[in-house]
Amino acid sequence: MLQSALFTKTRKEIPADEVSKNAILLIKASFVNKEMAGVYSYLPLGLRVIKKIEAIIRDEMNKAGGQEVLMSVFHPKENWEKTGRWNSMDDLYKVKDSSDREVALGPTHEEMVVPLVQQYVNSYRDLPLSVYQIQNKFRMELRAKSGILRGREFIMKDMYSFHKDEEDLKNYYEKMQVVYKNIYDRVGIGHQTYMTFASGGSFSKFSHEFQTVTEAGEDTIYIDEEKGIAVNKEVLNDEVLAELGIDRSKLVEKKAIEVGNIFELKTKYSAPFDMVYKNENDENITIIMGCYGMGVSRLMGTLVEVCSDDKGIIWPEAVAPFLIHLLPLGVSENVSEEAKKIYNEFSKKGFEVLLDDRSLNAGEKFADADLIGLPYRVVVSERSLKEGGVEVKRRAEEKGEVMAVDKFIEMLKA
Repeated sequence: MLQSALFTKTRKEIPADEVSKNAILLIKASFVNKEMAGVYSYLPLGLRVIKKIEAIIRDEMNKAGGQEVLMSVFHPKENWEKTGRWNSMDDLYKVKDSSDREVALGPTHEEMVVPLVQQYVNSYRDLPLSVYQIQNKFRMELRAKSGILRGREFIMKDMYSFHKDEEDLKNYYEKMQVVYKNIYDRVGIGHQTYMTFASGGSFSKFSHEFQTVTEAGEDTIYIDEEKGIAVNKEVLNDEVLAELGIDRSKLVEKKAIEVGNIFELKTKYSAPFDMVYKNENDENITIIMGCYGMGVSRLMGTLVEVCSDDKGIIWPEAVAPFLIHLLPLGVSENVSEEAKKIYNEFSKKGFEVLLDDRSLNAGEKFADADLIGLPYRVVVSERSLKEGGVEVKRRAEEKGEVMAVDKFIEMLKA
């Protein structure tokens, strides 16, 4: 893509009330636009990142047997009254239309997915099954001050699994723990993301959060680095540590951002809707459920908090909007023509390239490249051409190296 064709430009000014690193960098680099507190629009570069993250999540959900759906964001009041959450959920957006009918804007979809799936499940032969979606959610968030980490409107992947018994749920639940780890590994933060034991509330003894360590985190976790697991501050007690085989003296306290969570819902939402299946003896048995949530936009914000420096963002390759930022320097026609040839060559090889064809000086181009944060900066100049190629620099490295274009392509392939 030609950078001159982007309708967006990098910015020097940001909203005065914005204090979080992820929002500051994403707004300055024009990945997002702040509409109001907790509400952001995703611009071309930002949407490309979101779609990359979604593709990884979708691939892992599909491999785990999930079937993708897209449910309504408007939820009937009656569904939420059945589960008791119409009045108990403080951050539920409620909307009344001109006919005085009330609906909720979906913050999560248990109240919708249960009656939906219920229409198609009758027998034990229909189980197990799991459905998921990637969709905008709405919550009346009073602490919308952490950029896209905590929004009133946000993008979320929510999956729901349905099982005939607890053993089947347990097996799938353990499978999803591995799936979640795979996702965090693929997006580039697996090495600092820990499965964290948290309270299971009324559902089960434990739920599991996935927490990414960063000083920007709002949660406090205690990590057993040898075991590669953590305990949430709210469940830190001797009984829990003994059950998990954790030595308190080995725990390290860290701040972290929750980037996902999974719950054994059991019959919490199936029972109010009388969701049952017939077993081999033709008896009606209440279906039990699991729930698996992951904030897509929150994950994007976490990546910026973790993968950045004082110059800007440092996108991991798997989610970067483009792999290569190609910068021709100077006003030489020779440089311009060579840059176009190299751009076409990269594109033909299947590499995503952003060509900075704007009439700016080198300092401005370098500053924007650092802010936007693509994995590779490739500079074409009279000097690089005389030395036999282009200057290649990884975003996270201080110095670049001049090499032939063919050599760089082989390096990328490897």
